[in-house]
Amino acid sequence: MDLITTTDALRQICTRLAEQPFVTVDTEFMRETTYYPKLCLIQMAAPDGTGVLVDPLAPGIDLEPFIALMADERTVKVFHSARQDLEIIWLIGGILPHPFFDTQVAAMVCGYGDSVSYEQLVNDVAKAKIDKSSRFTDWSRRPLSEAQLTYALSDVTHLVKIYEVLVAELLRTDRGAWLDEEMGVLTSPETYRADPAQAWRRLSGRMRKPREIAVLMEVAAWRESEAQTRNVPRGRVLKDEAVIDIASAAPRSAEALGRLRTIPAGFERSRTGADIVAAVERGLARDTSAVRMPERVRRSGGNGAIVELLKVLLKAVCEAEGVAPKIIATVDDLEAVADDDAAEVPALQGWRRTLFGDKALALKQGRLALSVESGRIVVRPLEAEPATAGSDTAG
Repeated sequence: MDLITTTDALRQICTRLAEQPFVTVDTEFMRETTYYPKLCLIQMAAPDGTGVLVDPLAPGIDLEPFIALMADERTVKVFHSARQDLEIIWLIGGILPHPFFDTQVAAMVCGYGDSVSYEQLVNDVAKAKIDKSSRFTDWSRRPLSEAQLTYALSDVTHLVKIYEVLVAELLRTDRGAWLDEEMGVLTSPETYRADPAQAWRRLSGRMRKPREIAVLMEVAAWRESEAQTRNVPRGRVLKDEAVIDIASAAPRSAEALGRLRTIPAGFERSRTGADIVAAVERGLARDTSAVRMPERVRRSGGNGAIVELLKVLLKAVCEAEGVAPKIIATVDDLEAVADDDAAEVPALQGWRRTLFGDKALALKQGRLALSVESGRIVVRPLEAEPATAGSDTAG
């Protein structure tokens, strides 16, 4: 099995693939030692039986034909769990694939469970098995063995059948529009712009005071910028635990920084230590009245019982409708609904509201009942006569 290693060969195959109704795509990359992913392999397949492996590390190769294919409106680009693949395409080409289809999202809509794996879909839909012996390959090393190349190609060849089955199911159930919001998020450039000013949000769960959040904003932004500049993982600059400790303690001198248990000995006397203390000062100088606390902190937490009931309702609805709970509502969404009938969450908008949100509000307002009959959760309006088990579930 050969790798495409020249721009001319890549252009020829991409021209051929552009004539197909869809092409399945996957990438292999490494990012253990870098901030930005290092693209090591591109795999593509088409319904005519074409299977392609491209070596982006080959000397002199220009990936422009691949980027052009990703932007070609004639051909649907099919990925599984596409977020990291799309991030790479955005970084190398400045575009996001369109038209675009993510089989993991589609599988959730079709009832295959939350965040269903590619391996599971291969087993359940393509009725095949994947040889996982090359799963932990260092894809940056050359040459790649025949076994490694075979494994890599299987990531897209089975995806052809999976896509065809899922599309047929979406057409049968008229659920194609249900994917639009998720696909929109995945194909938005904002999803892949690593803005240092937003880096604090990843770590804000333990913060309880505006001053802590203010310091966290500055220290996390400094770390993100430093990691990007040096192209190293965030943890190589400063561990998450250290960022949280600094935000909580707000050390204003090298000596105070050095007393934190998560700061390595001598670290406080380095240039990095001085940068951290400067970031702390910027955080303390912020107007705390303008600091917006994270949602989970601002909620009162007094609606735990309602949240638990909403979880049961969500499970009942999803079982009845054959859809994964994760695509309808997260725990954060349920907490927001428990707090506010007009919460601005996806569960109270569009098809999700029709399927679940209206029932959630009715349950809160005492207009809906949950019961267990013959081992099943039954959902029905309180005005209705008792239903036979399973006769009126979540619909």
